[in-house]
Parts: sequence; C-alpha cells; structure tokens
Amino acid sequence: EVEVFSDKTKTHNFDNKIVLIVVKPNSYKHIKFDGTAQAIISLMAGVKLKELKNFFKAQFTIRAMPNLAASVKKSITTLVGDEVLKQKAIILFNSIGSTVWLNTQKELDIATALSGSGPAYLALIHEALCDGAVKQGMKRADAIKVTNGLFKGFGVLIENIHPAILKDGVMSPAGTTAAGYSALEENGVRFACIKAVESAFQVTQK
Repeated sequence: EVEVFSDKTKTHNFDNKIVLIVVKPNSYKHIKFDGTAQAIISLMAGVKLKELKNFFKAQFTIRAMPNLAASVKKSITTLVGDEVLKQKAIILFNSIGSTVWLNTQKELDIATALSGSGPAYLALIHEALCDGAVKQGMKRADAIKVTNGLFKGFGVLIENIHPAILKDGVMSPAGTTAAGYSALEENGVRFACIKAVESAFQVTQK
C-alpha cells in the first residue's frame, strides 16, 4: 500500500506502508505519525537520507526528485537510497514518466538543480526565443506556436542524437544558425546555464 502524505495536521498510520513525503523541506518535522513504514520515499529537495532515517521509523528510505512534467506523465525522476526497494521505486515512478537510479545523494542534488528546476530554465529560454521572434516582426501567437513545435521536435531528436552532432547538422558555413549560435556564445548563454545549475545545487547543500 502506498500513501501520499501531504497533510501535516493529523496523525497518520505509517505501519507497513510505502509513504511518499511531499511537504516542503522545512516542514517535515511537523509530521505526526504512528507505526513503522515499509519505506519512506521523500520528494523533498535537499533533505538527506540520514535526516530522514533519524526522524521517520521505516525499514527503507529513498529520496526521489520528479519534475513538473509528472503532471503529463513525462517526468524524468531521479532516485537514490536503499537498493532493496530500488525496483519497487522505479516501477512506481515509471508510472509518471521515466527514472534514473543514481549512486550518491550528491548526484541527486545535482539532478534536483538540473531536472527539478529545469522546467523553469527552459520556460525562460522559450519565452526569450518568442521575444526575439516578436522583436523581428512575428505575431506573438505565431511565435509561441512555432517555438512549441521546436521544443516538441527537439525533445524527440535529442533522445538519439548527441547535442554536438545535432548542432553541427543545422549549422552551415556563414549561415543563419552560425550567426545566431555565435550571438548566444558572445552573450554567455552557455556559462549562464552552467551557473544556473551550480547556484541551484548550492541551495540543496544548505
């Protein structure tokens, strides 16, 4: 039996259940519970396995980090913790997308900064590309439709093509892509993305 915990106002019976903890990281210590869970699966960013084991009574403990795309069953969920429950956790989170089991908590915190926060980064890039098209004269509604199509097609292509090869495939000598790509490099887009992941990761370490 899997129980999703989100209400911290009442005492929950955790006995022999797989319990998903989905409260804010700074409020989990207000949870009231009885019994020993089969497993605690925490979706809280930055809360370490040791902290979870010290607070909750459970046979096994796992940390999971899905992202916003879980709402459309396209999440990439990263997992780490007691490997005894690895397969059950993978099956559970495969129901909302795909999963990656990681070896260390540091890697999961990095994944939190990458895929957990990633929808916000990509939303910014989407909006900025639309703004660029509008600036050059395209209607906003059309710019959004075209950019939506770009993201959808790119998502399929990048599954099987290395990003460097994909980029080279559309960058002809002295062409439009080369000009646009050069502008991105000149304005530090690559470095900004690196710093975004770094800054978000650092928050998980506090």
